[in-house]
Amino acid sequence: MTTFGGRTPASTWARLVLAAVSILTVGSGAHAQPVGKVPRLGYLSPFSASDPDLQNSRDLFLLALRELGYVEGQNVAVEYRWAEGKNERLSRLAAELVHAKVDVIVATGGVPPAQAAQRATRTIPIVVAGAVDPVGAGLVASLARPGGNITGSTLIAGALVGKEIGLLMEVVPKVSRLAVLWNPDNPGNASQLRAAEAISGLRLEPVGARNSAEIEKAFATMTRQRPDGFVVLLDAIFLGERERIADLAMRNRLPAVYGYRLHADDGGLMAYGASRVELHKQTAVYVAKILKGAKPTDLPVAQPTTFELVINMKAAKALGLKIPQPVLLRADEIIER
Repeated sequence: MTTFGGRTPASTWARLVLAAVSILTVGSGAHAQPVGKVPRLGYLSPFSASDPDLQNSRDLFLLALRELGYVEGQNVAVEYRWAEGKNERLSRLAAELVHAKVDVIVATGGVPPAQAAQRATRTIPIVVAGAVDPVGAGLVASLARPGGNITGSTLIAGALVGKEIGLLMEVVPKVSRLAVLWNPDNPGNASQLRAAEAISGLRLEPVGARNSAEIEKAFATMTRQRPDGFVVLLDAIFLGERERIADLAMRNRLPAVYGYRLHADDGGLMAYGASRVELHKQTAVYVAKILKGAKPTDLPVAQPTTFELVINMKAAKALGLKIPQPVLLRADEIIER
């Protein structure tokens, strides 16, 4: 594993965070039952409780919350609800959190958990962690003035998809046709797709997958079309199936670019997008502000300021690609394992 500019690799940093949280938890008795009345958070996720990388994301949030003075099991309690990759479970899980009378709901993993929470309550504050297009999804009235009981952060994915495609065009010679793996049920993917289609001189072929069962079918379609590569839009289903997508891309000799670094961590060629460390810090900041009395409607939806480019050299070599030196020099992390 190689780094540039003296930066600690984000994946390594995440593992260190996990170890730090574990040590602090043991030392503080953070899983002991809180004494007295403490605020209660609801943590709603579409992912699996057994996915270690996504558990690291939870731990990034908990560590950021701890740095703001809120320690799970001491002065804040957390109710976890995991949909295990089944978005149809989210509405029931959100209703459980409302019934549990939590003080704040943290909706992580994109638009579907936030929409489920929004349907379940119009009064309990909801902090969305990294929605692709919160305005287009109807979560907030605008980024500056959210309105209602929802705020949080956006990944500005529509603004970044052009940069992702540009990177793929630098890495793959003579690109003229690209497939776009998207979820037609995800409003944020629709806005990303429109942004991608606005790029002139490139033929895009959208290939939809609404659930994990449709991913194999999507790759069969791409295999018939034989594009020069493909772009994977931000969606919780694709993130949960990232290893399978990377394997199918390799088997079908299709180079790809992703918008979230975990794809590159788990075998994808390269990823460019907002820093997940910053994302979870921002989520914790808004939760702390709300617990201290702030209203979601007064907290503008935060936009990322830190971005990361991660390149998986093992995937590049397997695909027979030589990553140009200018791209390597821009990388925040190069994975060589």
